[in-house]
Parts: sequence; structure tokens; C-alpha cells
Amino acid sequence: MTILITGASGHLGHLVIHSLLERGAAASDIVAGARTTSKLDDLAALGVRTAHLDYDQPETIAAALEGVDTVLLISGSEPGRRFPGHKNVIDAAVAAGGVQKFVYTSAAKATSFEWPLGAEHKATEEALAASGLPTVILRNNWYTENYLGDVQRAADSGVIVASVADGLIAPAPRADYAEAAAVVLLEDGHLGQVYELAGDASITYGELAAAAGEALGREVAYVPVSHEDHVGGMQGAGLDAATAEFVASIDDGIRGGVLADTDGTLARLIGHPTTPVVETFRAAAAS
Repeated sequence: MTILITGASGHLGHLVIHSLLERGAAASDIVAGARTTSKLDDLAALGVRTAHLDYDQPETIAAALEGVDTVLLISGSEPGRRFPGHKNVIDAAVAAGGVQKFVYTSAAKATSFEWPLGAEHKATEEALAASGLPTVILRNNWYTENYLGDVQRAADSGVIVASVADGLIAPAPRADYAEAAAVVLLEDGHLGQVYELAGDASITYGELAAAAGEALGREVAYVPVSHEDHVGGMQGAGLDAATAEFVASIDDGIRGGVLADTDGTLARLIGHPTTPVVETFRAAAAS
């Protein structure tokens, strides 16, 4: 088995590769692909093969796929530009002809909940379904690390501001999702599955604020605001109107329940409970 990890220079990609190694994969059987290969030097030092792979340059994808039978497509990070790059990877995998397992990191409820953040994930899942590739879909709930900026600001302000009302989230740290990716990459029996992955507990933003307060050693309160006030506050802090609307649309989705559900699938895949939010916050505060 030769496994290609795309977007390997990012936090999730690195964690997936370390998890693969911890689960017994040989470093020489892993190909780490990234736009900037110098960001893979630490992985190369472990014996992992590296490759220049740019989602926007199909020829680099084709070259990285040589001799590969298993692929993890880590979703792109630039909203509005994700899908074309994803499609390039899918098309290259089809053309290569030897891919026996194609795993994609999607978003929660990608095909059943309409919100701006999910549109490109939905399009990617549809493209995969049409491609004929043997796939596994990992629909990741929120990364706990997404809130570290809020925790850092709360250290001074004592508040976490959001327009999610009483919406629920079920986050887990990247390391837990990375471990799940490693499991499905290495194990048989997952082809055709769509896994909704989430932390073990669904929590409110009030509970999120309480966890931040526990980690910081001070009172932190959740302050709910309207969509309009949230947009205005972000623009007042220097964000442009389009970005502020996009960020607020994420809160709209959370308010609507897109991240509310958890059924223990992530914990079952990785074989242990997911990491509580407060533990991730404590580790970040300590560092």
C-alpha cells in the first residue's frame, strides 16, 4: 500500500501522517504532497516521501499519484476556490487508474444542510460519486482549535461573542480526526461509508465559554448577538463586509443545527473517547 496525503503541510496533514506512522505504516509507503515542499522537511527527515502537489496544477497531482493506490484528499483552505482544486485531484486519480481507496475530509451534513461553508464539500462529494472511485467520506464536525482565537481574546475580554443563539456544537481536536483518517486509510472494510464524525459531547456556547474560563483561570461568559450586530462588530474590528458576512453565515449554520449532532462514530473509529474541549483549551493556554 502506498498512501498519498494531499495538503500534507497543514496541521491536519501532519497529524494524519504521524498517526499513520504510530499505527505501523512504513514511512517509505507514505507520500506527503504539498504546494510548498520545504514545509515537509520534518516529515522527510522521518523517511516520508515528499512531492510537489498543487491543487491548481493538475500536472503536479498526476506526478504525485505515480505508484499510489490510496489517497487522502484533505479539503482546501480557501473558500470559493476549494472545489476546482478538489476536482483536479479526483480527475487525476481517475486518470491514474490504480487508486483503490480515495478518502475525503468533508464537512458535517455536507449534502443535507445548505450553508455557504458546505457548498464546495457537497460539490466534491457529488463529483466523487460520479467518478466511480472507491471512496470513504469523513464529514468532520468542528475542530476544537477553531476556538483558540476566541479563547485568547477571552483572556483579556472575559467574553466569547457569537451569533449562534443556543446552537450546539460537537467539536474534537484535529488529532482525533487525524487518527480516524489514519484508521480508514489503513483498515479494510470502510469503502462506501460516509462517516459523520464529531466529538463525544454536544455543547452550547455557554459551556464552551465555561471551558475557556476553566482553562484560563478566570470568568468567561458567552455573549449572544444578532447576525447584524455580529457583522457590524467584525467590520468595526477591520474585516471587510464580504468576509464578515461569511463568518456570520457560519454562525447561522451553527444556530440552525449543522454541528449539533454526535453519535459516537469518531470515538468508535479511533478506539477511545474523544478529547474534551477543556483539555485542548488547557494545553493551548499552557503553551
